Amino acid sequence: MAVSRCKILLSVIHQRTVFTGITNNLLNQCNRKHFSTNGDKPISSSTDVVASSSDEPKTDSSTQKEDAEHSEYEENIKSNILKASLPFVEKCGWSKETISLGAESLGYPGVAHGMFPRGGAELVQYFYVSSNQQLVEILKQFVGETSEDVNSTKAATNAVISRKDPSANTVISYAVETRLRMIEPYLSHWPQALAIMTLPPNVPTSLANLLTLVDDIWYYAGDRSVDFNWYSRRVALAGIYKMTELYMIQDGSHDHQNTWEFLHKRLEEASQINSFLVKGESATQFAKDIAAATFITARNILGLNWNR
Repeated sequence: MAVSRCKILLSVIHQRTVFTGITNNLLNQCNRKHFSTNGDKPISSSTDVVASSSDEPKTDSSTQKEDAEHSEYEENIKSNILKASLPFVEKCGWSKETISLGAESLGYPGVAHGMFPRGGAELVQYFYVSSNQQLVEILKQFVGETSEDVNSTKAATNAVISRKDPSANTVISYAVETRLRMIEPYLSHWPQALAIMTLPPNVPTSLANLLTLVDDIWYYAGDRSVDFNWYSRRVALAGIYKMTELYMIQDGSHDHQNTWEFLHKRLEEASQINSFLVKGESATQFAKDIAAATFITARNILGLNWNR
């Protein structure tokens, strides 16, 4: 098993990076760690990893199947490494050093960070996506326990859910606070994460994460509107979330009480923002078209669909 993992890592890094030194270092470490004590023959070159694949001719379907399995296995390895890296953020921040420590904690060589050419940005992205997914699971339980089924016929028929609905306010406030509390363990390094995700190559993904987050929150708050309110509510909530996030970074109050008070005040003001956005028929249609394209693009960037 250890030999197989080293071979897969070697193949991935060899294919995904242009730094041959990483491949050589990984090869040497694999040889020393897994072969020096058990008498097995060390791997002499990276071609040995793929040599068996050329022994016999293979059909296109079998090749595609193997590629898919290899890709899935690779993604699982990367995901496990990133997950294991999060506890080291407090020590080294959102960096390649943190990823190396995470890889080593799982028994992989530290040079496995070569699997992540974007370095800290990939670790931040992993945290964003996994936290958003975790929030969705929490909201499913919260909505199921505290309000009527959001997928009921009545909810679907009524379509337009009032922004002033207390149950919607409760869900939204709970969701935003829950999501923001997920960054508490990394709060001292969170400005670094925000800075990383504002770099030009990372902006589209960062925006997509935010838009899908607020879309999920409104969905589980019961919003089934089909008019401009669908877009204005999400745009307003995105602004509130980012303002509260920035406020939280510099909040020194106990348990961030000032942050939650700030959040509640902004939510109360959201109805005024909504009224402002819907003024003017032509402006409304133009803004609606822009918002629709933005949310669709966000889902496409993250490879998500609209099915829940």
